[in-house]
Amino acid sequence: MSLLESVGDFRGLYGLSEAELQKLCAELRKNIIDVTLENGGHLSSSLGTVELTVALLRVFNPDADKIIFDVGHQSYAYKLLTKRLDRFATLRRKGGLAGFPRMDESPYDFFTTGHSSTSISAAMGYAKARDLMGEGHEVVAVIGDGALLNGVSFEALNSLASIKSKVIIILNDNKMSINPRVGGMASHLAKLAVNPTYKKLKDYIKTQCTNMKNGENINSSLSKIKMKLKSLLLPTNVFEELNISYWGPFNGHNIAEMEEVFRLARHYDESLLIHVMTQKGKGCPQAEAFPSFFHGIGPKTKIDAATQAAAGTAASWSGEMARVLCDMAREDPRLAVCTAAMKDGTKLENFAKAHPQRFFDTGIAEEHMLIYAAGLAAAGMRPVICIYSTFLQRAADQVMHDICLPKLPVLLGIDRAGLVGEDGETHHGILDVAWLRSIPEMTIAAPRDAADLEFFVREWKKLAIPMAVRYPRGKSAKSIPAAGAERVPAPWGKLEVISRGAEICLIGVGSTVELMMKSADEIEKMTGRRPTVADLRFIKPLDREGLDKLLTTHAVVVTAEENTLAGGVGEAISSYINEKGYGVKIASAGVPDHFISHAARAEQWEECGLSVENILRLCVSQ
Repeated sequence: MSLLESVGDFRGLYGLSEAELQKLCAELRKNIIDVTLENGGHLSSSLGTVELTVALLRVFNPDADKIIFDVGHQSYAYKLLTKRLDRFATLRRKGGLAGFPRMDESPYDFFTTGHSSTSISAAMGYAKARDLMGEGHEVVAVIGDGALLNGVSFEALNSLASIKSKVIIILNDNKMSINPRVGGMASHLAKLAVNPTYKKLKDYIKTQCTNMKNGENINSSLSKIKMKLKSLLLPTNVFEELNISYWGPFNGHNIAEMEEVFRLARHYDESLLIHVMTQKGKGCPQAEAFPSFFHGIGPKTKIDAATQAAAGTAASWSGEMARVLCDMAREDPRLAVCTAAMKDGTKLENFAKAHPQRFFDTGIAEEHMLIYAAGLAAAGMRPVICIYSTFLQRAADQVMHDICLPKLPVLLGIDRAGLVGEDGETHHGILDVAWLRSIPEMTIAAPRDAADLEFFVREWKKLAIPMAVRYPRGKSAKSIPAAGAERVPAPWGKLEVISRGAEICLIGVGSTVELMMKSADEIEKMTGRRPTVADLRFIKPLDREGLDKLLTTHAVVVTAEENTLAGGVGEAISSYINEKGYGVKIASAGVPDHFISHAARAEQWEECGLSVENILRLCVSQ
C-alpha cells in the first residue's frame, strides 16, 4: 500500500514526519501526472500547488473550514486528499470527476468554478454568512497571481475591508496565468517578492509562530510594529493601501513554513493576504521547462509532447485564424490583435513575434480588453480580438455598449465556439450565438473551412463593421468545396448550396456542415433521393433571399448547430418561416436546455443529437 493510500484523506495528514510528507507529495505528483497525461487536464498548475494543498489541509479542516480554489485548475491534489482518491482515475471522463471544483461533486468543493477571479468574492459571501449565523470557522480563498489581475478580484479586494468579516486570501504566485503574467500588478508582485522589508516581516511572523502561546490573540503582538510597518509598506504595497494585511512572501513548497504562517493566520482577527511563491509544473522536469504547454493538455499526451509539438501537421482553427491575421498584418499597418492571457491557446505566438507593437495581451481582463480594442478602432485601427467563447461571456456589456452601439470596426475571433469536451460546462462555447444575435449592428458568421474563414476576416476589414467569426475547437479543413465546383467563397452575406436535391433540405452552420453532408449521403443510400445541403454561413443577418429559395422548394428543413437551440439558428429560421407564412416543416438539432457535462467531444455531440442517426430521425419524423 502506498503512503497516499494509507493516509486516505486529509484526516490522515496529521502526525506525518517531514520525510513522510515529502514522500506523500511525490506520490500525489505521480498520481496527478499519470492521470492527467492519460485523461488530459491541467497538469502544471496542479503540480505547483501540491505542498500548498498539504499545508492547507494540515491547518484548516474542510469538515468545518471553507477552502475555495480560484479557477480550480490548481485543485487536483485537493481532490485527491478530500475523499476522491479512489475515483481520481475518472478525472474529466464522462460520468467521472470534473476537472474543476463542483459543488455537486463533493461536499468539500465549496464553490463551483471554472472561470477565474471569483474566489475572493465567494469567500467574502461565505465569511459574512458565517458571521451573521454566529459560526466560527475560517474561510480561505486560494487565488493565482494571474487571476488576481482580473477586475472581479480588484472589486472584491476593494470591498473586503468594508464587510468587516475576516477572509484569509492565499495568493499563489507562480508568475503565470497560462502564459507569463503581464501588466503593472505583475511588476508589483515581483517587487514584493524581492523586497527585504517583507523578508524581515516573514522572519518576524515565524518568530511569533514559535513563541506564541496557544490561543493567544496576535493582534497585540503585531501592533508593536504596526506603525513602523505601515510607514514602510504603504507607499509600495497595494494590499496594505486597501487595509488588507499583507504577509509574505513565503516559500510555497516549504510545508513547515506555510503551516506556521497558516496557524498564525487562524489567530489573526482581520482579513489578510498571504503571498506564497510556487513553481508551475513543480516536480516534473518537462512541465517545469514548458509550463504553458502543460497548463492544459489533451488525452493521451506523451510526457515529451512539448518538444514534439512542432512536428504536427494538422492545422487547427486557432492556427488558421492566426495565419490569416499574420498575413493581413503584413499588408495593413492598422491591423492589431488582442487576447486575454490566451496567446498560446489562440496560437498567436508567431503574430506576437512578427508584430510585437501590434499584439496586446491584457492578462485575464476581458472587459478591459474589449474597451481597449474599441478605443483602438475609434482611433482608426482595425483590432481583432481572439478569445474563447466561454470567456467572451464575461464582456457581453462591452460588445453591446462599446463596440456595437458606436458601430466600431472590431472583429471578435470567437475560438472554441461549440462543445469543448473534457473541460465541461464552464468552458463550452454554446451561448454566444444566442446573446450576440440580440445585439443590433452585430454581424455573425461561421466558416465551414479555412477558405471561408479567411474570406470573412478579409471582407470584415474592408467593410469596417462590428463582427464575430466563430470557429470550433480542433482541426480545420482547408477547403470543403460544393459538389462539382472549384472552391470559391460565396458572396458576402450569402448562404451556399453545397449539393442540390429535392424534398428535404439540410442546413448546416460552421462545424455542422460536414455532418449534414454525411447525413445527405446516408439518406441517398437509403432512399435513392438526395436531399439539398446548404451552408448557412451568416448567422446574422440571415440571407433571406437565399432562404426564400430553399423554404419554397422543399417540404422539410432540418438544421444542425453547435450551440444552444434556445436563441440559435434553428429558432431564427423557424421565426422567419412563421413571419413569411411558409408551409415547410422544420426540425433542429443542437445543444438542449441543460448543461452538458464533461466528456469527449464526440460523446457530447452524440448527447446533443449532432449525429447522422439523429438527423435521419428528424427527417423522417417530419
